[in-house]
Amino acid sequence: MPKLCAAGIQLREMIDDLYPERDRRSDGWVADARHLAKGNSDHIPDARGIVRAIDIDSDLSAHKEEAYALVEKIRKCAKRGDKRIKYIIYDGKIMSPILDWKRRNYKGANPHRSHFHISFTSLGDTDG
Repeated sequence: MPKLCAAGIQLREMIDDLYPERDRRSDGWVADARHLAKGNSDHIPDARGIVRAIDIDSDLSAHKEEAYALVEKIRKCAKRGDKRIKYIIYDGKIMSPILDWKRRNYKGANPHRSHFHISFTSLGDTDG
């Protein structure tokens, strides 16, 4: 049975605490048929059943800039050395250790405009 990594659970709970009335329609963590067909998504459970990715709906509040601000906080946390975060995708941009967490164009099929995606390393499996 799939289970979300501890870091994913912790981050989702923190976001829920900050934005209790937020839209959750684009939230998700376990792979759907599209992810499974692709075969290389962090939404697909590993051999132990651990999923290392979450999607959070970008409609956090009445102010669209809230999502950008939250993604920026997560990016800065990763840049400062939180090794649990593998990469972030939002609004056509990807941020990762490549180029020191700078935003760069994301060329994947889904630009992640209705939600932001956070993938975690295996360090986040038990460290929430």
